[in-house]
Amino acid sequence: QVQLVESGGGLVQAGGSLRLSCVASGSIFSIDDMRWYRQPPGKQRDLVAVITSGGNTTYVDSVKGRFTISRENAKKTMTLQMSSLKPEDTAVYYCNAEVFGPPFSKALNYWGQGTQVTVSS
Repeated sequence: QVQLVESGGGLVQAGGSLRLSCVASGSIFSIDDMRWYRQPPGKQRDLVAVITSGGNTTYVDSVKGRFTISRENAKKTMTLQMSSLKPEDTAVYYCNAEVFGPPFSKALNYWGQGTQVTVSS
C-alpha cells in the first residue's frame, strides 16, 4: 500500500509565498513522474507542474516563473515552492505520483488527499 500525504497549505495574502510538501510512504521500490494538480472551487482538477525522476520539470503557463517544483528521491518527497501568489491560485492542491511497488511490476498512479491553498486579495 502506498500513501501520498500533502502539507503546507494555508491562507496567504496576494503576493505572498507558500511551500507545499508531499511525502510518499509504503511499499515503494521507486517513483517515476511526480505531479502537482490543483482544483479551484467549482472547477475541474488541472495539472500544475511535473517533475521526472531525473529532475526534468514542466509547468503550466500560468505558474511559470512563480512556482518551483522539486523532489528528493532518497526521501521520497516532492515540494512546490509558490511565490507571487494570486487570488486565482486559490485551490485544493493534490500530489500525484507514478509508483513502482515490487521490482519489475508496472507503475501505479496514486493521489494524495489534497491541501487547501487560499490567496486573499
